[in-house]
Amino acid sequence: MRGILGYGAYVPYYRLRKESITAALGAGGGRGSRAVASYDEDATSMAVEAARGLMRASELPEPSTVSFSSVTPPYLDKTNANAIHAALNLPSSVFATDMAGSPRSTTGALLAALHDTRPVLMTTADVRTGRPASSDEANLGDAAVAMMIGSEIDGPVIAEWLGGASATTEFLDRWRLPGWPYSRVWEERFGEAAYRPLVAEAATAAFKDVEISADSVDAVIVAGLHSRAARGAAGAAGVGDKPVADDLTSSIGNTGSSQSLLALCNWLDTAEPGQLVMVVSLADGCDVNFFRATDAIADYTPAATVAQQIEDGNDDLDYQKFLTWRGFLDREPPRRPDPEPPAAPPSARNTQWKFGFMGSRDRSTGMVHLPPQRVSLKGGAVDEMDLIPMAEVEATVATYTIDRLAFSPSPPTIVVVIDFDGGGRFTSELTDADPDEVAIGMRVRMTFRRMLTADGVHNYFWKATPIR
Repeated sequence: MRGILGYGAYVPYYRLRKESITAALGAGGGRGSRAVASYDEDATSMAVEAARGLMRASELPEPSTVSFSSVTPPYLDKTNANAIHAALNLPSSVFATDMAGSPRSTTGALLAALHDTRPVLMTTADVRTGRPASSDEANLGDAAVAMMIGSEIDGPVIAEWLGGASATTEFLDRWRLPGWPYSRVWEERFGEAAYRPLVAEAATAAFKDVEISADSVDAVIVAGLHSRAARGAAGAAGVGDKPVADDLTSSIGNTGSSQSLLALCNWLDTAEPGQLVMVVSLADGCDVNFFRATDAIADYTPAATVAQQIEDGNDDLDYQKFLTWRGFLDREPPRRPDPEPPAAPPSARNTQWKFGFMGSRDRSTGMVHLPPQRVSLKGGAVDEMDLIPMAEVEATVATYTIDRLAFSPSPPTIVVVIDFDGGGRFTSELTDADPDEVAIGMRVRMTFRRMLTADGVHNYFWKATPIR
C-alpha cells in the first residue's frame, strides 16, 4: 500500500472581498472573497508553513526528497526547494528539487512521489493574480499544500492511492511569458471543447486501470483554472451523479497549482474509513487519480483544518493595499535608505539560524540564546552549547513598539520583544496583525517569511504572528 501518510494545508490570513474591486474600478469583482498572501509571503514561505503544519500533525519519517511545485516560484535559475529544506532543518542527504512552470507540475510531483519507493515530502504553492479588474484578479487565490507520500513501512497510510490515468494533447488555453505579471487566457468555449474529450479519455482509462466502477466513487474533486471545463468535468468523467467536493473557489478563490491537493486536504479533514474519492485535474490535459481513506484516517488530526483556516481569515484587506503588495501600485515608501541585499557568505555560514531558527542552550545553566552563541551570557561557559530548534516553540510578548518610519512595503512596522516558553528572548517583527490588537501578554508563534527583496535577492527569515 502506498499513498498519503500526512498532509498540511496553508491558507494565508488575509482576504480580499471582490466587491472592493468593483467599488474602486467600477468593473471586475463579484461576490465572495479570495485568499491573499501578505506582502512578506511568497510561494516558498507558504510551502514552508504548509510543511510545518504537516510535521505538527503527526510523527512522520524523514523524507528522501523534498519537491516544490509552483507557477510563481520566487527564483529562476536557483532551486527554491532548498529554502524549504533549510527551514525544516533537514539533513544535507535529503534531495531537494523544483517542479515548476505550470499547474500540471503539481500532478507531476505527486505521481513522481507515488511511484517512488521511499518517503517523499512534496509541496506546492502559488501567489496568483491578474490584470486589475480581470476575472483572474477576482477569482484566483493564494495557498499552499504539503503532503508526505510513502508506504506502509514508513508509517500509517491514511489515504491509499489506487491508481489513475492521464490524457494529453497540445492546445493553447492559458499562458504567461517569463516576466509577465499575469497570465493570458484564450476564449472559454475553445478551452471547454478541448478539455471535455480529454476528461472522458482519462476517466475511462483510469476506471479500467484501477478496475473499479463509477458506482463505487463516494466523491469527486474537480480542479482546474478553466471554470467552464471544470463545471462539466464530472459529467464527462461519467460520475455526474456523484457528490462533487467543494473546490473552495467561492471562499478563497482558485489556488492554481495547489487547488486539487487543497481540495483533497479539505475532503480528508472529514473523510471516513473506506470512502473513495476521484480527483480530476484539468491543466494542459486531464489527470485522474483515485484515493481511498484507510482505517488510519480515523486517528489522524491535522494541525489546522482547511475550513478552520478559511474561517479564521481577515477580510478587511483594502484593494489599494492589495495592489501595492502585488506591485501594480507603486506607492511612496518611508523616507529611509533602501534595504541592502543579504550577502551570500554570511547567509551560508548562518543557515541553521537564518532558515532553521535554531537557538543554543547552555549545558550548565540551561540558558537559551537567540541567535545561538558560543559564549554563555550566564556563567560565561565557552562552546558548551547544544543547538535547539525554536521555530515550533510558542512565546509571549514582553513589550512592543509601532514604528511608522522604518522601511516597510506595508507600514507601520510592529516590533515585539518575545519570551519563549522554556527560555529565550528575541526581538522580532510581528506580522499578520493590526497595530490596535498588539498587547503585552499576547501569545505568538513563529512564521517563515520573506523579509525583503533587494537586487533580486530574497531575504528569508522568521517573524512572530499572533496565535488566534
